[in-house]
Amino acid sequence: MTEFSHRIRVFVYRYTDGHPNYLLLRSAQIESFWTPLHTPLGFDEKLEVAIRRGVATEVGVPTATKLIDLKMPSRWLIGDEEIIEWNFGFQAPPRNALNVDTTRWSAFRWAMFASAYPSLELENDRAAIVRLHALLHAA
Repeated sequence: MTEFSHRIRVFVYRYTDGHPNYLLLRSAQIESFWTPLHTPLGFDEKLEVAIRRGVATEVGVPTATKLIDLKMPSRWLIGDEEIIEWNFGFQAPPRNALNVDTTRWSAFRWAMFASAYPSLELENDRAAIVRLHALLHAA
């Protein structure tokens, strides 16, 4: 029997000098690479509620100016567990100070697209940030 696990990957961004900068995080638990924020989706929890909860508790940004569904879920099968990840963009206020949960994240940085894209290890993360960046420039 397959168990399903839902997670949300949130690409937090803010505008600086008219250009989007993306928040990249590095896990504190293991040697890791740069990643967007990711948080589990609780049982019977709505996506938007989980996104706002995750961003508020993990990096201290309580409200978004804009929330974008990237409409590109990804699925992973690991043994008997199927992981479904939902990708979103979350616009943080321009000068909002972060309060990053240092028990979960060892480092963080804001990066422009040209620096953020090659910093992401996972192909799904790269595809998601490309889509978000394109949507931001199309708007």
